[in-house]
Amino acid sequence: MAYNIFMNEYKVKRDALLLEYLINDLHFKRNVAKNLLKLTLINGKRISQFNHQLHYGDTLVISDGKIETERKDIEIIYEDDDLIAINKPAGLLSIATEKDKDRTAYHLVMEYLKSKDKHNRVFIIHRIDKETSGVLVFAKNEETKILLQDNWNDIVSHRDYYALVEGKMENEKGHIENYLKENKIGIIYVTGNVHDKEAKKAVTDYKVIRSSDYYSLLDVSIKTGRKNQIRATFASLEHTIIGDHKYNSTNNQIKRLGLHAYRLTFRHPVTGKEYDFITKMPGVFNTVFRGK
Repeated sequence: MAYNIFMNEYKVKRDALLLEYLINDLHFKRNVAKNLLKLTLINGKRISQFNHQLHYGDTLVISDGKIETERKDIEIIYEDDDLIAINKPAGLLSIATEKDKDRTAYHLVMEYLKSKDKHNRVFIIHRIDKETSGVLVFAKNEETKILLQDNWNDIVSHRDYYALVEGKMENEKGHIENYLKENKIGIIYVTGNVHDKEAKKAVTDYKVIRSSDYYSLLDVSIKTGRKNQIRATFASLEHTIIGDHKYNSTNNQIKRLGLHAYRLTFRHPVTGKEYDFITKMPGVFNTVFRGK
């Protein structure tokens, strides 16, 4: 059974009762809408009464993951006894490094869990780049951490990103296989020497969602989880990700890196449960197309 974890946010466009709005305006079937009542927040407060009065401009959130309404510094998209998944903001490290000791997603999640029980623990499973936003999953016990880390490449079926790149792509979709290597100053780059023992094969698929003469918005799926894989790959094609100064981007119109890890799907190696964590595209990614 697949667990499709989602969180959708809506701005209420008219005064209406909650159940009526779910059915008539958001177009849920009546039986589905009734089940969604227990997953609904209005203006940050849990509301489950079918006759709750909505007003124009209210914020309505529906999520089938557990929502922590009091936590303002991290967006939790799912939580159970073994896992916690967050939507990491851009500019936040996944976990501290020797060179960078800034506040991290790991520390925020740890503080949140310990605020509920001082004995709670948190374990890193995977990472996404500091300047990349999106789905980041942690284990809540060592057993789960080991099981997932040891089987990660075998159990992950989707690692999908939204990427906003410079220039118009020559093809509407593509399959890219290349080899990546890290230089002495820590920059990952594409190498033509496929026999280099330090070079690692990377496989990347993409399709164009939207484009102009100046930008392309891509749906990118990586089949290998190499460090800076998407950033290095598209920079080598002269379609550098917007805001990526590491790869000499000439444009930072959106004031952040144009990369968001929107989907992560994996099957738990013991329980067999499939987790499908999905987040929305940052709205700022579409602003570069206004008036184009």
